[in-house]
Amino acid sequence: MDIQHSLAQPPVVILREDYRPPAWLVPETRLVFDLDAHATRVHAILSVTRNGDHGEPLRLDGAGQTPLSVTVDGIAIDDWRLEGEQLVIPLSGGQHRVETEVEIAPDRNTQLMGLYASGGNLCTQCEAEGFRRITYFPDRPDVLSRYAVRMTADKARYPVLLANGDPIATGDLDGGRHWAEWNDPFPKPSYLFALVAGDLAVNRGTFTTRSGREVALGIWVRAADLAKTDHALHALKLSMAWDERVYGREYDLDVFNIVAVDDFNFGAMENKGLNIFNSRYILADADTATDHDYDGIAAVVAHEYFHNWSGNRITCRDWFQLSLKEGFTVYRDQGFSADQGSAAVKRIEDVRSLRAAQFPEDAGPLSHPVRPDAYQEISNFYTATIYNKGAELIRMMATILGPAAFRAATDLYFDRFDGTAATCEDFVACMEEASGADLSQFRLWYGQAGTPRVSASIDHVAGGGRATLRLAQRVPPTPGQPTKRPMVLPLKVRLFGAETATPLTDERLILLSDADETLVFEGVTERPVLSINRGFSAPVIVESDRSAADLAFLSAHDDDPFARYEAMQQLMLDTLVAGAIEGRADHDAVIAAVAHTLDDPDLDAAFVAEAVLLPSDAFVGDQLALVDPDAIFRAREALRRDIGVQLQDRWRLAYDRAPAVPYVYSPTEKGKRRLRNVALGYLAATDAADVAALAFEQFRAADNMTDRQAALTTLVNGDAEERQAALDLFYARYADNALVLDKWFQTQALATRDDTAAVVTRLAAHADFSLANPNRARSLIGAFGVNQRAFHQADGAGYRFLADQLIALDQLNPQTAAKLLPPLGRWRRFDQGRAALMRAELERIVATPGLSRDLFEQASKSLEA
Repeated sequence: MDIQHSLAQPPVVILREDYRPPAWLVPETRLVFDLDAHATRVHAILSVTRNGDHGEPLRLDGAGQTPLSVTVDGIAIDDWRLEGEQLVIPLSGGQHRVETEVEIAPDRNTQLMGLYASGGNLCTQCEAEGFRRITYFPDRPDVLSRYAVRMTADKARYPVLLANGDPIATGDLDGGRHWAEWNDPFPKPSYLFALVAGDLAVNRGTFTTRSGREVALGIWVRAADLAKTDHALHALKLSMAWDERVYGREYDLDVFNIVAVDDFNFGAMENKGLNIFNSRYILADADTATDHDYDGIAAVVAHEYFHNWSGNRITCRDWFQLSLKEGFTVYRDQGFSADQGSAAVKRIEDVRSLRAAQFPEDAGPLSHPVRPDAYQEISNFYTATIYNKGAELIRMMATILGPAAFRAATDLYFDRFDGTAATCEDFVACMEEASGADLSQFRLWYGQAGTPRVSASIDHVAGGGRATLRLAQRVPPTPGQPTKRPMVLPLKVRLFGAETATPLTDERLILLSDADETLVFEGVTERPVLSINRGFSAPVIVESDRSAADLAFLSAHDDDPFARYEAMQQLMLDTLVAGAIEGRADHDAVIAAVAHTLDDPDLDAAFVAEAVLLPSDAFVGDQLALVDPDAIFRAREALRRDIGVQLQDRWRLAYDRAPAVPYVYSPTEKGKRRLRNVALGYLAATDAADVAALAFEQFRAADNMTDRQAALTTLVNGDAEERQAALDLFYARYADNALVLDKWFQTQALATRDDTAAVVTRLAAHADFSLANPNRARSLIGAFGVNQRAFHQADGAGYRFLADQLIALDQLNPQTAAKLLPPLGRWRRFDQGRAALMRAELERIVATPGLSRDLFEQASKSLEA
């Protein structure tokens, strides 16, 4: 089939190698907004400067607005033209004052890019190319400008007027209107522009910087939500202090504002001085937010604040360099979160997320390097590869350089490129210059897609005192990159004595840079057990010859928390793979290892809870040549039941040991709740007669959402009569709370029951379900897409449902639709029947008339690769 016929025009492929500096610069920008939900007028005054010796006209990007007038140096002109949606103005000379006036309709902007309406308020989202939906401008990240903004609006409807930078002045106008002016003294690209107008309440605070400046902080929300903002405000203060202490970065404006909105494509946006957040990452109290929500809020608040330096003061030269700001900032927010609680558990959570999202991305049709070479629609490259794998690249460099040299390198980077648009190469060069390290080969991580696979085997001759470690690496082919070169892999290793359970060597950092390498350890007097990739020092897949006994040994004795967790997970994974392939497997080693972990008094509850969790169905499927969802589910349920039944006394003890009330958000109490709810899940697997009542009583009596949702999840996965009662009670209690109702939809979409696909189809017709809200769409459609068993129902009902929803969603919000497509793109990993059904739905999507570039790119690549 011709997969391009559904688009009005063939897709334009943007190539990194085609980058050219902007023909015109815009040192100063003044924007005047006459705000109205139905018709907003935007008057833009641009001071433009020719960049270099050329005769190019001024080209200003636009999308969706109505142009009203164009003037140059105060004189109205009529020789401007539109080429597509780009405004082209012929100019002679080197400097001009260009003014445009346009009209836009925020309340009809369902794409949620540019200026749009949400909950009666007006707000903006400009990354990556949303500013062109507000006014005509060279909308690219390497055009940096100082912005002055004036807003006028109806005072009763929009009493609060916020923009980037610092407030300058406010005043009243006739007719019940008012105005406000803001000024941002720091040059920024257009994607960092922000504006909010609405009826909002504020939780105010202050932060005193290390140089003694007092910064006014504000978190703006609906008045009814004000009580749920204390945690976010506290996290903001912690973030500001942490960035000063760890990276030496001080905040630079007099105010820092955050606004929470319900309709948002992303988690949050780091606009200079005015962060705009999805409300799910701001609002929290014990009754409505889980411990995971609390952690997520702190992490996202930190992430967006850290962008002030790693993203705003230094931005990316072009969108191919997106990981320059995102990968580095994810690494920074991971460090912050690790410092707030258990560093070991945080590392486990980060690696679990990487394996759940990025490893499949690397192994699928949408695989791309951390610094891509081409794209059709930039919004499709806000991916786990750019963010999470990008963070792992920074972590590897920090490991190679060591703490002191890495800090010196980041200082050099911040100082040298402050106020500029930089590249990934600029960052790596600073790492080299500050440390003296040669990172030439390491740069391959930015250009090569795919997850390296490392094979490791160790030989030891009894009585010889020598152990030989043989390592080999390969990077599988990915779309457009059939042949790969060896990467630099920083692998932390240590050997333990199988008899004495003591370390035989110090931890050693091995930089594996060749396809094969052999290392010799002297003085090894007993059989060694290999602990490798400790702390997950490299984002690779390790394939070793360690036996089940070795893995059980490491799960009990390794002194690196992540390696101890990893050994348990690998032991479970090997058992589940064997069960899925052969139909049965020996569970004894896993059960004994879990028992040992539960009995270890030196382990904190949070770590134990993570270590004893079974790998997900999807992760098990990633290990198989062909994914068999039914066999994987049977194998996982069998192991889960055996662990539950044979260790039932321990699970009941763990459940009873953790206090149910009162709720306290702290690392210790979080760990206790986590283990208690893991224990409840294992008890449910036993089919013991009292477990449904136990779960329902927890649900009913809980004073916090963590325990309430865990109990609901347990009940929703089962068949007890309490299941529907709990769903009904949950809905009745939270029907007016959109964020909590998202949990109600999501919990049912993730259920492991036979009828989940039918339930999800019914929920899509529920009065409270709407494709227009990205959170709601993700809570049902997104959750269902990652439910391996339910989504991959053999009759293809799940595939048809997802395709139907994506086609409809694409008409409203192409960005969100495109991000929900990847589950269909993995069709080659499944049996012939399922693969044919998935491919047919992809073909149907691609053939849909009027399809967006966003969804077309994802679907067509999924078919071609």
